[in-house]
Amino acid sequence: QVQLVESGGGLVQAGGSLRLSCVASGRSFNAYAQGWFRQAPGKEREFVAAISWSGDNTLYADSVKGRFTISRGNAKNTVYLQMNSLKPEDTAVYYCALTSSLNLLVPLGYWGQGTQVTVSS
Repeated sequence: QVQLVESGGGLVQAGGSLRLSCVASGRSFNAYAQGWFRQAPGKEREFVAAISWSGDNTLYADSVKGRFTISRGNAKNTVYLQMNSLKPEDTAVYYCALTSSLNLLVPLGYWGQGTQVTVSS
């Protein structure tokens, strides 16, 4: 099994920044891409960003492009989501997930517990 643990959520004013972290552990997760998804109250979970195992390829939802940056730590098992210029509509529970190396958009069924991000206006 693979465990994913997110951290870094919180309350921030519009225009502010937060950095989320996701640490993967457990059986080998090599060659898997990792991504961030979010779910706001009353809405379906949506894709935010993803990064390949090597870190060479990234993908972003249009709604966060230019404001959010996904990256990997040197140890490869940690993925970060730097969120700048936050907007109230970014308020959601953010989930880390393993995603397909062939299609970064596709989650593989391994999810973290989620971390709440709240942006006040």
